[in-house]
Amino acid sequence: MGTRYFLVGFLILLVLGFAGPSATLTHSPPAEAQGAHVPQQDEASSPALLTKMQESLLGYWDTAKAAAHKLYKKTYLPTVDEKIRDIYSKSTAAVTTYAGIITDQVFSILSGED
Repeated sequence: MGTRYFLVGFLILLVLGFAGPSATLTHSPPAEAQGAHVPQQDEASSPALLTKMQESLLGYWDTAKAAAHKLYKKTYLPTVDEKIRDIYSKSTAAVTTYAGIITDQVFSILSGED
């Protein structure tokens, strides 16, 4: 459930980043009313849009990373950290042992030894 709220918040911030104070809506008359053909500048505006999007995403990423680091520092408990490290080392040792056993069984089945 928390992931949904995070995604919704991220999308809202992303939209607000593009529709910030620099984004204003203006009405321009159609090209027929201007009397001259105005060339489309989609290719020129695409890199600017991509750059703006990249900068916005990097800004959000840096903000989220800083908030996560601050939360980690605030809630850091050495005993919990030691327990997590111990659980990790025991679980990797168990997985390595069982992977070795399964590998031996597969080899013995494939080689046909009894």
